[in-house]
Parts: sequence; structure tokens; C-alpha cells
Amino acid sequence: MRDCIFLLADKNMEATFLGFLTREKFHLSLGIHQFKFEINEDLIVDESGSDPGVFTRAHEFLRLYQRTHHHAVIVLDNDWEGSPGVNAIEERISSNMLKSGWKDNNFAVIVISPELEAWILQDSPVVATAFKYKQDVPLRQWLEKKGLWQSSSAKPNDPKKAVEETLKISKTPRSSAIYRQITSRVSVKGC
Repeated sequence: MRDCIFLLADKNMEATFLGFLTREKFHLSLGIHQFKFEINEDLIVDESGSDPGVFTRAHEFLRLYQRTHHHAVIVLDNDWEGSPGVNAIEERISSNMLKSGWKDNNFAVIVISPELEAWILQDSPVVATAFKYKQDVPLRQWLEKKGLWQSSSAKPNDPKKAVEETLKISKTPRSSAIYRQITSRVSVKGC
């Protein structure tokens, strides 16, 4: 049996996880036991690319993987229209997973609050490089001046808007490759 299957809500999450999980000795960054990860066998993405899809159908997506994987990790954003909130999302997915035959200690539900961009954005030159940001002031300082990142906060209040504004100023098209580039190099501690 394989170690772990990852169910992700969209292509940006896929790129984010691939950037990290394909790093050499990635497990050391998390302080966990090493496990094998193969892109084609251990990662699935909701074809509709939606958080609500994972919310309602995670147990269906993962039903077959009970026979092939010891563990499952389910990841989705909290910020989507109609979201019932982090606790309700975790409870419903967990309840459905248990009803479909998964054991409680064999899966984890990760609800990113508010959304994936909160993990991506951190005060690091790796982030600025990935976004092709080339202004006279550091990226975080520029976002602070735009009112998108409070100086006392670890993360922007609206991370998605901060990403969009950064892409706009750098004239860079949105791409999942940016997410992968960041997570393949940036410190996990800042996520």
C-alpha cells in the first residue's frame, strides 16, 4: 500500500503541493517521518477545480483509495461563496469520510483560511522573484503602502487581492507555475 493520497481543490493547490512534495528531503522541513510520494499515484485534484466540490464529494473522490493508501489529506480553501466556515467544513468532510469507511486517524482535513494565497505570500525575496516583482521598494513594503498588508500582520488581510495586485504591477499572467516556484524554494515556516 502507498503512504498517503492528497486530494486538492484546484490547480494552484496542486502546483503548491508539488513544489513542496518534490523537494529533496521535504519531510525534514515538517519534522515528520519520510514517506514516498509519486505525482501520478498520490495526488488528485477535483476536475471542476472547486472548493465546494471537495467539500461535498471528498469521501467519494477518496473511496477507492482506501484500498491503495494508508492515509489521506484533503485540502481546500475556506473563502468561497456559501462556505459554512472552517469548523463546519472540517466536521462535514470528516463525518462523510468516516461514513465511507476511512478510520479517524487515517485522514486529515486542512481548511486554509482564508485561502491558499495566505500560504504563498510571505516576506521573502523568493516570492518577489516568482511574481517577477521589480519595484524600487520590497514587495511587502509596496503591499503595505497599497493598504493590502498591515505592518503588524504576518499575512495580508485579503491575500488573493494582494496576489492580483502584485501580478498586475509586474505585468505577469496568473499561473500555477508561480505557486510551484515559490513552494519549491521558500521556507515552510513562513507559510
